[in-house]
Amino acid sequence: MSFDLLDVSLEPTPIPQKEALSESQVASLKTVLRALQTNVQSALQILEMQDAGKEIRPLITTPTPPQPVLPGQRVVEGIFDGQKMFGNDGQPYSMAQNYASKSKLVVGDCLKLIITGSGNFLFKQIGPVERRRVVGVLAKEPDTLQFVVVKDDQRWKVLTASVTYFRGDAGDEAVVLVPAQGMVSWAAVENIVKKTF
Repeated sequence: MSFDLLDVSLEPTPIPQKEALSESQVASLKTVLRALQTNVQSALQILEMQDAGKEIRPLITTPTPPQPVLPGQRVVEGIFDGQKMFGNDGQPYSMAQNYASKSKLVVGDCLKLIITGSGNFLFKQIGPVERRRVVGVLAKEPDTLQFVVVKDDQRWKVLTASVTYFRGDAGDEAVVLVPAQGMVSWAAVENIVKKTF
């Protein structure tokens, strides 16, 4: 019995190169990962509190009943990154600043997006992260004209729609909401107190 030897090439198969992520995509991914880290830390704290026999306060006070998906609709769940929702399909989904502002969305909040057959985006908050309140000073970045809230050596970007709604100006006192755990670059404006001269 004889075996024919096959001529097998030992050249490595080239791996197709994917496009590099843009700076904004990298920043969004970092924000989402930090939010996920915050959620994991919160979940671990809940489990530790349960082990210690402490009372556990639910993060979501009223359960969200499942909504039927109508024909032609698509549902995506994701995490709010400060400006938009980063979906579980890996895609960013823009939302109106007014919705994010009125809902006081905080980085790490879980959202559901229903994309209707006509292309409308309907967002719903389904899992808020634990929040803490910070009182700082409203300022405006001179190079980008982006509003920020400054407290000691920390600064958070805030949505322009929130500042406009409260008629805020640089120097006003701002009350913002941020995740209870972790460091993020965005905050939700809860209120603005006008500066007095």
